[in-house]
Amino acid sequence: MTRLSRIVRGSGGGEEFRLLGRAVLGRKTKEIVRRLDASSIPIIDHENLDRVTAETLVESGVGAVVNARRSTTGTYPNLGPVILARAGVHIVDGVGEAIFERVRTGDEIVVVGDGVYRDGVLLAAGEHLGFEGAERRLRESREAVGVALESFARNTVEFMRREKELLFTTLDVPQEISRRIRGRHVLVVVRGYDYREDLATLGPYLRDVKPFVVAVDGGADALLETGRRPNLVFGDMDSVSARALRTADHVLVHGYAGGEAPGLARVREAGIEGAGVLPAPGLSEDVAILLAEQCGAELIVAVGTHVGLTEFLDKGRKGASSTFLTRLKVGPKLVDAKGVSKLYPTRLSVAHLVGLVAAGLFAVSAVAASSQVVADIFRLLALKLRLLLGI
Repeated sequence: MTRLSRIVRGSGGGEEFRLLGRAVLGRKTKEIVRRLDASSIPIIDHENLDRVTAETLVESGVGAVVNARRSTTGTYPNLGPVILARAGVHIVDGVGEAIFERVRTGDEIVVVGDGVYRDGVLLAAGEHLGFEGAERRLRESREAVGVALESFARNTVEFMRREKELLFTTLDVPQEISRRIRGRHVLVVVRGYDYREDLATLGPYLRDVKPFVVAVDGGADALLETGRRPNLVFGDMDSVSARALRTADHVLVHGYAGGEAPGLARVREAGIEGAGVLPAPGLSEDVAILLAEQCGAELIVAVGTHVGLTEFLDKGRKGASSTFLTRLKVGPKLVDAKGVSKLYPTRLSVAHLVGLVAAGLFAVSAVAASSQVVADIFRLLALKLRLLLGI
């Protein structure tokens, strides 16, 4: 089915958005993004839509997003709705969870203004969140960020009391992985903020140093986007593709402290039978860093990890205890690649371009000097140029 997208006249004489597409339902947005394209209309249940998810939705080519919840509640400045609206994606916000009972994935639905229809019947209605409205809510939430910061700091201290054993835990890492890491640089890749820019900037480092690459969940797919593959995929496996899992040398599932590992079933569904389970408290990205440190990594470079308040709140985290404890334990061995692309842009500067042109002219001059025919041609061109310019 091809997507039909057009603007139609509303009853009041104004213009009204209208989009026909195939419904794709997902309680967890990250579980459906790989199934989206320009013919899809995602129906999600995502309060405070985060930046990374919004960017992924834009890349998928969707023209509208229907959210059962509020894409921004004002508790903190989340950028997701602004990113979608700026890209021209029509947001129907807060339609309610009943839509998941009225629509199935694959149904042909129509989004008109702030409503969702099937066969001319209204299934759900919400609020159209346009660019101006999204920006206004973003400004308002920035004024209230102090409350979120105070709560976040309080929760971090409280959670640290429960997770302090993270500082003294010895992880049960398979010997083969430990052996391959010892004495090497380790790159830990998370599909977080600016991961593409940072991976691009680290290109020369990856080619020259050839670090052991640990991908945390969807970080494996992030690597595949750049033509690279992970040595190890680690995490709870809720946002990694089967294809990415099959490209890795090793797969290790992050389990709960008691040993339960729901992600193991997802790995086996992908046809991976030799995956292990590593029980540990804390975030998967933090445990991946601790794993590298325990195995004797010389240096740990982190891409896409969460280091700011907005990033943690975007992921629904109420505190940063495991991240704080991890960095306390690993110390200067950890280098965060976030923002490196902004300090060292990969594009050519004017000086570089001038240097390249000068080198080219020098090479041409050398050839001309060694060939009388070529030299005559260049003198003729120079004469015509002088006549044209009147000099």
